[in-house]
Amino acid sequence: MIKYRVLWALAILLFALVVNGAAQTAPPQGEAEKYFTEGLAALEGGDGAQAAAQFSKALELKPDWVEAYVNRGQAYVVQGQLDKAVPDFTKALELDPESFEALYNRGRVFTKLGKPEKAVADYTAALKLKDDDWQVYYNRGNAYLDDEKYKEALQDYDRALKLKPQTPEIINNRGLARLGLGQAGPALEDFGQALTLDPKFARAQYNRGRALEQLGRLPEARGAYRTFLQEANPTADKPLLERALERLKELKEKEG
Repeated sequence: MIKYRVLWALAILLFALVVNGAAQTAPPQGEAEKYFTEGLAALEGGDGAQAAAQFSKALELKPDWVEAYVNRGQAYVVQGQLDKAVPDFTKALELDPESFEALYNRGRVFTKLGKPEKAVADYTAALKLKDDDWQVYYNRGNAYLDDEKYKEALQDYDRALKLKPQTPEIINNRGLARLGLGQAGPALEDFGQALTLDPKFARAQYNRGRALEQLGRLPEARGAYRTFLQEANPTADKPLLERALERLKELKEKEG
């Protein structure tokens, strides 16, 4: 009997050591949350590198944390590291296929990467989870626009405007979809409405010039392009500035 008692006592001792060892190596919940909170603060402050580092520390302690993957993906987006962002959003979706945030943000990255079909697929899946988000309709419309699917884009912009009326950006892009469909008159109305809501919305002025060209109103088109050149942001609107100069040059040659 003494022999069995010693063995039992030894078993209890070994069990205690395993439990204590697990307690020492288990990820401290509070520390993971601390890193996560610090990551959010850095992300809100625009410091993508610091945010990614903090979320990585949180994930070392909690490797199945969906929100940490989503936010680290966002931190990579802030840094322009889109190739790193996609795997994080994808990992979040492996852990939670119904993560609206992961679908929406991966869709945005696919748009930036010039993959509109993949972006549309993600936005469509996100809308099945939440069908009243105007930003998803707007961004899916943009993806359709990039893919030259103007009819689908127009439908999404209309849906977005029902949820977020009088929004210059949506109205401007609806005008672009209409231009793609050859509807220059309604497109011109959209660009005009966008400028009424925001007179400093220079891109709408450029697009107004495009619509006027399609309508054959060339002197007015030249005026729209000149106004755009005066009001555009030299950095943000640089590609359009070059195009506006080209359009003015071609119009001048046409009128010879």
